[in-house]
Amino acid sequence: MTFAPTGKLRAAINLGNPILAHAVGVGGAGGVSVDLAREFARRLGVDLELVVVDTAGKSVDAVATERADIGFFAIDPARGADIAFTAPYVLIEGSYLVHDASPIRANEDVDRAAHRVVVGKGSAYDLFLTRELRQAQIVRAPSSPAVVPTFLEQGADVAAGVRQQLEADARGKPGLRLLDGRFMVIRQAMGVPKSRGEEAASYLAAFVEEMKAGGFVADALRRHGIEGASVAPPG
Repeated sequence: MTFAPTGKLRAAINLGNPILAHAVGVGGAGGVSVDLAREFARRLGVDLELVVVDTAGKSVDAVATERADIGFFAIDPARGADIAFTAPYVLIEGSYLVHDASPIRANEDVDRAAHRVVVGKGSAYDLFLTRELRQAQIVRAPSSPAVVPTFLEQGADVAAGVRQQLEADARGKPGLRLLDGRFMVIRQAMGVPKSRGEEAASYLAAFVEEMKAGGFVADALRRHGIEGASVAPPG
């Protein structure tokens, strides 16, 4: 079978994005992306095997090297060499966190030569800001959940990431504030190795469109209590 050459559907699940996945027990996972993977495996008539990782970069690598058959990623041209992406199924806001005393008041103030911006290494925010920031220095934390701790430990100027992750990590830590608005919108999609061919890519793309149109994605977001993310429009 094109999607499951090992007899199981191996789905890469990134726990570094709390909007789409969270840890369950030891080595397990749940969330919107897991629900989609489970439904896709059901339709293929095969068992599901979760390949659980803690960063977006590891998830991309698992699919690109075919240690996983499908994955869930923010669409970015830097990731497209080996992976065929569907249209997005969810849109997620990217935000900045700063110290209360910081002179930075708006997203436009971030890109200054004196500023250090912490991002999760290999995340969509890392890829985007590496292209977009002209003056600020990028500091790469080991993973997205490590962004706020790294920001605090190093006394950096800005932390960048998923708004909900930043809010959760800053909770109980006085002296921090989120900037209004967003600096980017993450287009979260499914992906399959390009080596599996155009037919597989088209089949996965059609599945995503059906999951959006039929309310599956919206129901999953509600079921998992996810705020700050919306179902993407038709592809």
